[in-house]
Amino acid sequence: MALTLNGKTHELAVAPNIVLADLLRDRFGLNGCKVGCDEGACGACTVLIDGVPVAGCVTFAFAVDGRSVITIEGLGRAGVLDRVQAAFLATGAFQCGFCTSGMILSIVALLAHEPDPDDETIRDWLGGNLCRCTGYRQIVDAVRHAMRHQSAEIAR
Repeated sequence: MALTLNGKTHELAVAPNIVLADLLRDRFGLNGCKVGCDEGACGACTVLIDGVPVAGCVTFAFAVDGRSVITIEGLGRAGVLDRVQAAFLATGAFQCGFCTSGMILSIVALLAHEPDPDDETIRDWLGGNLCRCTGYRQIVDAVRHAMRHQSAEIAR
């Protein structure tokens, strides 16, 4: 199979029972894709496949053959955070960090789809991402911050 992972094309063989989250973590060392529930319910393993948020723990790796996958490690560039990553830092939208990469990737997809979402739309898009720490207010604040700072990026 072949996939474009964070902008780089890879060709590899994978067993038919390997899920994308395990491929990313074990084969590529990309640990930002967290495995929480193993059922696709918590959102910690969210990645973008062709720009769409998908649960990596229930997506078979062979299903991404010929597709583009973006992980949290693929956001930003050359030591500069993506605007959503920067917004999470600016607003304190994370505590333990376990859900953060999935939340950020879901928000990146949301803002690509709808640049000016209302709070209800934000909450709808985050419906598949669970957070036990923040209560979501700071996460919605981070989306608003990212919307106001379309090109604002900060160095890591």
